[in-house]
Amino acid sequence: MLEQRIGTWLELQDALFAGSWNEALGRHRPTFAFRGMPQVTNDLSTALNRDGLFVRKERDLLRAFRKYARGESPQSVESLWDWLALAQHHGLPTRMLDWTFSPYVALHFLTENTERYGEDGVVWCVDYRQTNRHLPRRLKALLRQEGADVFTGEMLATTASDLSTFDRLAKHPFVLFLEPPSLDARIVNQFALFSVMNGPELRLDAFLEAQVDGVRKLIIPAALKWEVRDKLDQSNITERVLFPGFDGVSRWLRRYYSPRPSNSQPRPPGAPAVRKRRRAAKK
Repeated sequence: MLEQRIGTWLELQDALFAGSWNEALGRHRPTFAFRGMPQVTNDLSTALNRDGLFVRKERDLLRAFRKYARGESPQSVESLWDWLALAQHHGLPTRMLDWTFSPYVALHFLTENTERYGEDGVVWCVDYRQTNRHLPRRLKALLRQEGADVFTGEMLATTASDLSTFDRLAKHPFVLFLEPPSLDARIVNQFALFSVMNGPELRLDAFLEAQVDGVRKLIIPAALKWEVRDKLDQSNITERVLFPGFDGVSRWLRRYYSPRPSNSQPRPPGAPAVRKRRRAAKK
């Protein structure tokens, strides 16, 4: 796993889009999933296994969600995997983790909380073609058959219709990336996908530590966060777009018009440094 500390906005662009050239297609078509988090100390535990609170309650949680949410769920939700994606999308503790195909959406989630601007953040970049090499044969064959690099709920349901069957597909840990159905505008606009491992207790960061290729951990220093946030706003990567509706508009405006703390004001590019005059000591 490559860990890289970013120094400037331009360096960040190079790091985010590194490896995007596809020689066979003659196009810049990356095969990376991105996840941005406001603190470099944030790990890749799931809401299900974080602190061990819900690991043994996975089936109970999902069964109850399907029972009570059925009347409100979209008609497109059919397989277990679609239900799992819907539950994750609405905050239920699951074994899934949120990712995105868009590096700029990942940067949004790194910078959306201005209270964390005094701390370094992190963007994980994972090449799912590399992690797919560790998939069990049946799942590899399914990808080849579909000509795909990531799964859909419909695809997975043909091989594992329930979590117990899925967990028994291999004795070794593996991770796959699943693109959810277009349940709402949030999922579409966030270019969302989810990671799933073959066990509720498994941690993705522990799995990725052993990966030599296809994993980059980009450290975004606190000093760069305001510049990143301002340039994302100019690029229209905001709560108003990623969370359509009145709530998203309100979140965007509240953050956008919040004053920047005076102690975090940067020196404009090219401006001379201001030297403090030393006061003569009084006799």
